[in-house]
Amino acid sequence: MNTSWRTKAACIGLEAFTFYPETDEDADKAKEVCALCPVQSACLEYALARREKEGVWGGCTERERRRIIRQRRRTA
Repeated sequence: MNTSWRTKAACIGLEAFTFYPETDEDADKAKEVCALCPVQSACLEYALARREKEGVWGGCTERERRRIIRQRRRTA
């Protein structure tokens, strides 16, 4: 999978702990960064393909990514 999109990510240089909140309710700061990111969709697709278990990727928490995967299975 091509990961060249990472060089354009809005999160470059930010503290990693921002994107690994303790609870989904603490994910707002990360989601704010993701909302402005030019590669948000590529990041989300990467996390979905890799089944990332932790953190905020592409503006979605792990719980939200599981929901997306379930929805895609139903429509496939």
